[in-house]
Amino acid sequence: MGKAAAARKLAAAAAYGGGGLSVVGAGLYGLLRAEATIARKTIGEPRQDPPPDATGWYGRGRPGPAFKVVLLGDSLAAGYGVERVEQTPGALLASGLAQHADRRVYLRKLAVVGAQSSGLAPQVDRALPIEPDVAVIVIGGNDVTHMAKPSDSVQHLAEAVRRFRAAGCEVVVGTCPDLGTIKPIPPPLKQIARSWSRRLAAAQTIATVEEEGRSVSLGSVLGPEFAAAPALLFGPDQFHPSADGYQQMAALMLPSLLASLGQEPDDERLPEAFRGERVLPIAQAAIEAVRTPGTELGGTEVAGNRRGTRGRWVELRHRRRRADGPTDGPDDREHDPVSVEGPAAGA
Repeated sequence: MGKAAAARKLAAAAAYGGGGLSVVGAGLYGLLRAEATIARKTIGEPRQDPPPDATGWYGRGRPGPAFKVVLLGDSLAAGYGVERVEQTPGALLASGLAQHADRRVYLRKLAVVGAQSSGLAPQVDRALPIEPDVAVIVIGGNDVTHMAKPSDSVQHLAEAVRRFRAAGCEVVVGTCPDLGTIKPIPPPLKQIARSWSRRLAAAQTIATVEEEGRSVSLGSVLGPEFAAAPALLFGPDQFHPSADGYQQMAALMLPSLLASLGQEPDDERLPEAFRGERVLPIAQAAIEAVRTPGTELGGTEVAGNRRGTRGRWVELRHRRRRADGPTDGPDDREHDPVSVEGPAAGA
């Protein structure tokens, strides 16, 4: 079965309740069990201290109304392994959004270390009363290491995106990273983990776009920079990113976060052929996105039609990364908005 067909089948299995075993094969579960045991021995026990909480207000002195952002998912979203709040993905994204949009930003971090896609529902329950403008979701790695059924994982993600979109909230999903780049995982099981995680990422992409969200490929945790400088971009456990690695991850996702809120530069509102941006059928685009970290996919129309003979039409985008500005921790933790504009602009 081809990669595009496998991704389509996983997404369809999620939509209709299938098990997904025909795509990945039952034998893969046993191999991944052995791989997970080896890797966990190398990685060691998780730290007892939780990651710094990035929840709070960003963009002191900037005008309102504020953007409200919720961050859901697993340890990658939470910033597991860093020491300071300004090193977390939440702080990096919120600071970047405040800087480039010139707006106050309220961020609520709801991500849970160790979470699988099956744990997204309670995170969504906590997020919706905030009435967020955009939800950022990073999930999937623990689904692979814990051998969750891919179809179940995709179904949980699709439901989370559906609930946010029904509430009028934009959604940006960072798809499952390529676990084949993780150093403690030995070959040949490394290749199996890579195949599993890439297929899950492609299926997550399809499910996200079908539910009117947009996806960003995190790829090889997170691209060629990690292969070139693993000592710099992986943390001490060799599994989670270092502070520099999280900065790379936030840089990949920030342009799509800006675009979801209509804050992209004018020259990026339409696809540019010279950057390899174009309109493709959804399954083909999903496979291409898995190969190239930072690739964004979102639904579009061709001649007024959302679908062609090969499924949903999507825009494949390679948005330019934004120049890094100063990253701070939250400047105000006192106010917890449900439907407020936030502290005064000069607060």
